Amino acid sequence: AAILPREDARDAFVSSRFGSLDEMPAGAIVGTSSLRRAAVLKRKYPSLEFKSLRGNVNTRLAKLDAGEYGAIILAAAGLIRLGMRDRIKSAIPVEISLPAPGQAALGIEVVSDDDYTAEIVSELDHAPSAIACTAERMVSRLLGGSCELPLGAYADWVDGDRPLRLRAFVANLDGSEYVTAEAFGTPDMPEALGEEVAAMLKAQGAEKIIASLS
Repeated sequence: AAILPREDARDAFVSSRFGSLDEMPAGAIVGTSSLRRAAVLKRKYPSLEFKSLRGNVNTRLAKLDAGEYGAIILAAAGLIRLGMRDRIKSAIPVEISLPAPGQAALGIEVVSDDDYTAEIVSELDHAPSAIACTAERMVSRLLGGSCELPLGAYADWVDGDRPLRLRAFVANLDGSEYVTAEAFGTPDMPEALGEEVAAMLKAQGAEKIIASLS
């Protein structure tokens, strides 16, 4: 029924020893639970070792502080909302780690036939965030996006007569196969923009990559 104003959608680099991924030496261990993050960061930083990281935020931070990892990657929005902004050493640019569809956006759901509540909740809707997330989620929907698929989709606003920019990618688990697409659209047709970008990814072989993961 509504999507609230989006928080920082970037991935966050968290470490007690290093200021960024660029500062980490070869062989250093980076923890992440996200196949998306692991795939794109392995492409950019092949000398680093990426290992699975599980648990809630406090558990993950405790594992980092115990020295099990040289750094961990978390959603910046989650840390900010938990009052842990100071744990973020640096935010990873979206050009390096494209966010997941809808990352950092909170949606409010109501019962589908409850028009009264939907009308009240609609007052909380933040149109720019809702429009961007609609485009992103269409890419995910058309490509079967799930936590088992390294897929990123991120829409933001730029100048021009087609101000909604949508970027997306699909990769295999180690990032060795990677297709990406970018297109621009108008805010009144975010679904069409998502469909366009999904078609561009499919034309580059996204479905073959997806099939290889099953």
